Amino acid sequence: MCTLLFAVDAHPRYRLVVAANRDEFYGRPTAAAHWWPDAPQVLAGRDLQAGGTWLGVARDGRWAALTNVRDPRDIRPGAPSRGALVAEFLRGDAPADAYLRSIAPGRYQGFNLVAGDPDGVWYLSQKEDAPRRLAPGVYGVSNAQLDTPWPKVERGKAGLRALLGRAEIGADELLALLADRSPAADEALPDTGVGLELERALSPLFIAMPGYGTRSSTALVVEAGGAVRLRELTVRPGAEPDAVEVGFVAPQR
Repeated sequence: MCTLLFAVDAHPRYRLVVAANRDEFYGRPTAAAHWWPDAPQVLAGRDLQAGGTWLGVARDGRWAALTNVRDPRDIRPGAPSRGALVAEFLRGDAPADAYLRSIAPGRYQGFNLVAGDPDGVWYLSQKEDAPRRLAPGVYGVSNAQLDTPWPKVERGKAGLRALLGRAEIGADELLALLADRSPAADEALPDTGVGLELERALSPLFIAMPGYGTRSSTALVVEAGGAVRLRELTVRPGAEPDAVEVGFVAPQR
């Protein structure tokens, strides 16, 4: 996943609001969001190449999401799959802070990992020694550190803040936010070492390139009372998006 927008305790009705795009090569085999047969408590899409996931939620209300850090100067051959970080958290029962403290970030390629449970939301990156708890507010992360002001992160956070001003937030509005294909102006682009043309192509919230682009868009909402709603659109080049919608109620502590 390459863009994650989320609001923590920033609305009187919703404990959590998430809007996320996963960008990946079209040829990488992937399953849409579903309850995993080998871990029935996990609702998530699945990377069928490495077995992990980029975003998911468990029946007990714990959730996690991951983005990769784009840095061609930091390549670690043989590093474990970063998608396993989300999958292992959702499979287990550890609180979010304890799980993130158990990770040795230096083993992995660059990543941003956000994990939450009914007691709070925590963030860990490969460049931080320990996870930190996130205060109530609106956050965004793409392929740099949390809240790095890339144009699409700033545009996405502004759109999410506008939705938080409504009495009710629907999945359609969150998915519409994620569908923005507007490129950033050249002077606002980050320099991550991949060249101007590629920076430009990667700058929209929704990416559509030959062989690579936004594979899925996910809206996840958790109400104060524990009701969880997830809606995902899976994108295939040249075809209409496939939609998955799941709802359940997580137990309250």
